[in-house]
Amino acid sequence: MSNNMLDRIEEVLLMGPGPSYIHPNVYEALSKPTLGHLDPYFVQIMDGIKAQLQELFNTKNQLSLPISGTGSAGMEAVFVNLVEKGDPVLILINGVFGQRMKDVASRLGADVDALEFTWGQPVDLARVKEQLGKRSYKIVAMVHAETSTGVRNPAEGLGELLKDNDALYLLDTVTSLGGIEVSIDKWGVDAVYSGTQKCLSCPPGLSPASFSSRAVEKLSGRKTPVPNWYLDMSMITKYWGGSKRAYHHTAPINMNYALYQALKNILDEGPEKVFQRHQRVHERLVAGLEELGVKMVVDPAHRLPMLNAIYIPDGVEDAEGRKKLREKHKIEIGGGLGDFAGKVWRVGIMGYTAQEQYVDRFLEAIKDIMK
Repeated sequence: MSNNMLDRIEEVLLMGPGPSYIHPNVYEALSKPTLGHLDPYFVQIMDGIKAQLQELFNTKNQLSLPISGTGSAGMEAVFVNLVEKGDPVLILINGVFGQRMKDVASRLGADVDALEFTWGQPVDLARVKEQLGKRSYKIVAMVHAETSTGVRNPAEGLGELLKDNDALYLLDTVTSLGGIEVSIDKWGVDAVYSGTQKCLSCPPGLSPASFSSRAVEKLSGRKTPVPNWYLDMSMITKYWGGSKRAYHHTAPINMNYALYQALKNILDEGPEKVFQRHQRVHERLVAGLEELGVKMVVDPAHRLPMLNAIYIPDGVEDAEGRKKLREKHKIEIGGGLGDFAGKVWRVGIMGYTAQEQYVDRFLEAIKDIMK
């Protein structure tokens, strides 16, 4: 037996809340020769990634780029650049990642109001409208696809509410980008971030982000410096924009190759076709689970196709069931978080995982552990 631990890694079908299955050509991209982070050809690849992100985010924002770090770094970057101490911020919470937004904003000294909604239910825009009538906010933030519950929140509707409001609109699209429509210009979103490891089917490590001209104006008009050097967009833009590039930090070169290829895969297939594939495979999963008597958590109108919260099958113990799926069937799914811990499983069909063959394999495995 080899003494190299990497030689013993086995292939597992990733059907949890992320990371997702990786397309073989993304692995090939990762293995390309590493260039320097200021190499002229790497700069061309950077510009290619920016154009791809603008297309997938449906935006003309010049400041569109991948942040060096996972989706949580993207969350931190958006808040740390746009929040100043004492700023009134409204966070809409119906799951773990809304709670995380609140934590990040609070640590930056924001004056945070949180509107909380029932887990498994979408954000109620009537309550948001009522709250906006009570106080002026610098920022209103929401998670588009709540990974902890499988709920799709009304991103476009919130944009309508904020259309004549001075508040900046921040949106988490970590799980939605590449799986359902994300149209940030149409929706009036001012700052958005995502992650590579969900529907983009790329390893974790980068966080695609985009900032509107209003957000850039807020950043350039800060009274105090951005309190985080590594994520300071006013410095990072000098590396990611312009004819001359200024060193800020060493970009993860090969991860950017992988992101370029992952985005190219989606754009080559066609975003609409990708979204339809996620929906079709989701419906196959739901039908198969219903045949087995396994219930979905979220009402059909608000379900995410790519992240499916299901009640743990009767007679199956949470950790033991997931362990059997992993060890016997080589399939990974996610357990419940927060209010849903021990009650719910989270089944991801994101990106390259969104294929009928993988759903069928999962359904056969569920049948086996329910025996």
